[in-house]
Amino acid sequence: MKPTNPFFLAILGTIFISMACNTPTLKTYTVKKIDRSIEITGKGTDPYWDKADNLLDFSYPWREETAPQTSFRALWSDTHLYFLYRATDPDIILKERGMGERDAVESDRVEIFFKADDKMDPYYALEMDALGRVLDTEGRFHRNIDYDWNWPKGQLVLEATRDEEGYFVEGSISFASLRQLGMYKDDQLLKAGLYRGEYVTDDNGDIVTKWISWVMPDSETPDFHIPSSFGLLKLVE
Repeated sequence: MKPTNPFFLAILGTIFISMACNTPTLKTYTVKKIDRSIEITGKGTDPYWDKADNLLDFSYPWREETAPQTSFRALWSDTHLYFLYRATDPDIILKERGMGERDAVESDRVEIFFKADDKMDPYYALEMDALGRVLDTEGRFHRNIDYDWNWPKGQLVLEATRDEEGYFVEGSISFASLRQLGMYKDDQLLKAGLYRGEYVTDDNGDIVTKWISWVMPDSETPDFHIPSSFGLLKLVE
């Protein structure tokens, strides 16, 4: 066998280094561990929320204007993931057509998606409005969505409140349900998308949706139901 050409090895090494440097860094939010449960009130009043990192890195992926502030916090215990959204919104728009959770998707809301991998087969979405309604769905790439699906019973707790500055959405999700759905592998990592649907009235009196995201999706048109819209929640002790 002929020895490998050193020049070829150098070129190959350069290619691998270049590929590694061009690989986009996955946005990561650090979720700190706590030694007790969070009291879910829909107001974010539990003092343990002061321990959580405050994520404010949200923007309009498909608009050049500045998005209203969205704050996200998360904590975890041995049994649950806790989350708290604070959405600045002086004009909250809510649909109340008697359609229950289906009305949430035409209302001001925040969202969390979970995926196991980029196949997104399946993936799960929680779309939560300022009234505390949640549309929970199971999807398969791309946008094959079961709207009648429900999160495992008793494994999701959600409360929301409103004030003159906007609204809070606060909740807990059991790790038992995340394991059951295949979204958590006890590796202290959760692949999650964090989003917001901001409903506004335009100059013509029409209601339009402006989409807000933590991660800039690789799409020219609004779409969160794609692998590139997700970041990483890293659970730390």
